[in-house]
Amino acid sequence: MAEHDSDREDREPDEKGVPFDEAAAWAAIVAGYGDEPPDPPGTTPFKPVEDLALPPMEEDEPVPGPAASQEKSPAKPLGSSVSFAPGVGPRDYTAPEPSEDDFDEDDEGHFVPPEPPPLPTADTTARFAWLGVVGGPLLLLLAVLLGWDMTWWLATLGIGGFLGGFVTLVTRMKTDDDEDGDPGRGAVV
Repeated sequence: MAEHDSDREDREPDEKGVPFDEAAAWAAIVAGYGDEPPDPPGTTPFKPVEDLALPPMEEDEPVPGPAASQEKSPAKPLGSSVSFAPGVGPRDYTAPEPSEDDFDEDDEGHFVPPEPPPLPTADTTARFAWLGVVGGPLLLLLAVLLGWDMTWWLATLGIGGFLGGFVTLVTRMKTDDDEDGDPGRGAVV
């Protein structure tokens, strides 16, 4: 903070002898409110919004604006643009609902997927392995949340159940080497 204050002292001049008239400053701001400052010399003035699509003007030409366009000729359109009424537009379009009458004799109709096969039933060993993988950490979490004493049998049951179930599930995984000739596992080209 000391560095910040010392840096500020170098930038601000010492004007302790000249009083600041805050009321005069606010009066100047209010008096100039709404007035546009003049453009710096050598710059081209900004185009009004109505004339943004018109070609660039020469430096000798006056700035076209609402007063200049009324004197000469009617205003030109700003370009090709499509305008829609509120509530009517390309995003408000809804496709008609298909019906059976829309199909010809050559069309097959809607696709109805076949009934999926039932899930395979797990054997008892796999069920106990999943119980150990999920139940071991849950038992340890429950013991911590409820403030139980972490006894040796509780830790052994939680950690051992997780490790034993994980090893059982990994060793019982099926490998792809057993069923290389099975064409039912995907497209056969």
